Amino acid sequence: MGKTIRRRRKEGKTDYGARLEMLKSNNVRLIIRKTNRYIIAQFVQSDIAQDSVISAANSRMLLDIGWPKELSGSLKSKQAAYLTGLMLGAASKSKVKSAIVDIGLHRNVKKSRIYSALKGIIDSGIKIPHGKEALPSEEDLNSNEKLSPLITKLKSKIQNG
Repeated sequence: MGKTIRRRRKEGKTDYGARLEMLKSNNVRLIIRKTNRYIIAQFVQSDIAQDSVISAANSRMLLDIGWPKELSGSLKSKQAAYLTGLMLGAASKSKVKSAIVDIGLHRNVKKSRIYSALKGIIDSGIKIPHGKEALPSEEDLNSNEKLSPLITKLKSKIQNG
């Protein structure tokens, strides 16, 4: 008789081996998830069997700081992911000094939206171990002429408070 597959693994939601290794490290985890419409990023501290969210940001929050409503369909873009990471990093700078990345079961694709959010958090000053070749360049983030001026405006707005 074979081993029973855990429900969350069968549903494609949890990699228990990777989760156990991260929990053993006792580091704060940076969890980055992408949905069909948004990018979600949060810092989570694990204590025994309880996860507590230290701080979180969602790309939907960009609408509150100046992202145009008519561009709300692009809240899952690389640019929105970068700004979401920058927003989370700026809000968490006093609470979190370093973390490790948890991308869950998302594919590890270089220069993707996941790594755009990671770049935003690193640019805000939080130390996270990463490979430089995985992060998108400034040219990648500013490649869209329609979003480029908006990104610079919102980036300065987030960094200045």
